[in-house]
Amino acid sequence: MPSPQKRIGIFVIAYNAVNKLDWTMDRIPKEVWDKVEEVFLFDDCSTDNTYYAALGYKHTKRLDKLTVHRNAQNLRYGGNQKAGYQYAIARGFDIVVMLHADGQYAPEVLNQLLEPLENDEADMVFGSRMAEGCDPRAGGMPLYKYVGNKILTLLENRIIGMKLSEFHSGYRLYSCEALKRIPFLMNSNEWHFDTDILIQFKEAGLRIAERPIPTYYGDEICYVNGLAYAFNCIKSAMKYRLHKARVLHEPKYEIAADRYVYKNADPYSSHAQMVKWVSQQRPAEVLEIGTATGYLSSEMVKLGCKVTGIEQDPQMAEIAQQYCEKMLVGDIEKMDLSGLGRFDAIIFGDVLEHLHNPRTVLAKVNGLLKPGGSVLISLPNVANIWIRLNLFFGRFNYSRVGILDETHLRFFTLKTAKKLASDCGLDVISTSVTPIPLPLILPATSKGRAFSFFHLLNWGLTKLRKTLLGYQFILVCRPKV
Repeated sequence: MPSPQKRIGIFVIAYNAVNKLDWTMDRIPKEVWDKVEEVFLFDDCSTDNTYYAALGYKHTKRLDKLTVHRNAQNLRYGGNQKAGYQYAIARGFDIVVMLHADGQYAPEVLNQLLEPLENDEADMVFGSRMAEGCDPRAGGMPLYKYVGNKILTLLENRIIGMKLSEFHSGYRLYSCEALKRIPFLMNSNEWHFDTDILIQFKEAGLRIAERPIPTYYGDEICYVNGLAYAFNCIKSAMKYRLHKARVLHEPKYEIAADRYVYKNADPYSSHAQMVKWVSQQRPAEVLEIGTATGYLSSEMVKLGCKVTGIEQDPQMAEIAQQYCEKMLVGDIEKMDLSGLGRFDAIIFGDVLEHLHNPRTVLAKVNGLLKPGGSVLISLPNVANIWIRLNLFFGRFNYSRVGILDETHLRFFTLKTAKKLASDCGLDVISTSVTPIPLPLILPATSKGRAFSFFHLLNWGLTKLRKTLLGYQFILVCRPKV
């Protein structure tokens, strides 16, 4: 069944394009003019007569569909895009096309680029000059730009985790519904807005379709400082990678709904070390406090444990229940645990930092241990070098996840974590540490001998300087005799 007719707007982004404007507009195919609802040009306070040329073109060609707007001040390339997309959303369009007024991107292929969006096969269409079958050099792309594009795209793909043929084409078409789902207003006003929005689409799980386009380089003036642009693109990519690694909080990339993830893929993570402890000690009965969706519970069940779970979030508890012999839903600080039974191990995986009074809870569960039983606790290290450096520069920014997770009510160093255990009648039998999660920052460190060496080195240095480099601490405790 064919998709219903989409309401389409073409956003012509213009700055000092007076010599190319008519030529570009004339190249928009008639069948495209016929089906679009509006072509709206935003002149970004040009220093030439672009605005008046656009008005003259509208009246000469008698184009009622063409509307011409002039920004009161220069918003820059990214800022002008923000204004255009806000306009498209306010007008209720289903699809918005960004077309450069200088004619560098061929209007002739608009029909082909619109197809994936019109057929609901994509949320964004990206016109690529580097896609298979394209010949950008034949279209006049200078060699230095071709090589720079290739190198920059390779780096961005590796850092961000994408597989685009290029990042740097300005020929883009969007679903307006998709634009509503991402905080594009938080992006840069400069040229690397285009990188920011690609990262946001990737993080939101939106569908990006690449389509080949011809390359055209004429006598248009380029206003991009290539070195500054390249630096800012890599900077955006690295900020995203650090954000994903829970090392840096970058609000414009805070899109995905998942707050907590299973970290067993990293052999040095807290989850991996806890699973290793369980595999060595083989506790028969385990009480896991804060199961989330049961990623740790499922691993313990595979090792032959009988798991009783406690989880505050009903939706997470419903998922984790499949792995547990028994599931209690509620706030551990308010629960009556009498009659729950006794356990060989009690596990607090990233839980105590979320509690108002962790001492009360630890003291309460102490009485639920069988003779010889153990309590496992993992806690973030607020004295980690990254936090120290940020404090040195006056920054203490909360985030959705990581050491400064906005839901953390308590903060611990290794010393205060040990004191907490001792105050609750527990002796700390052993202490281990997790390094900064390098595979989340640089995914290549999780595979391949050459790169994994750096993560091994990261792990070794962290073991030598636990309090400075440690990301999390894992304490194995037993009741005092």
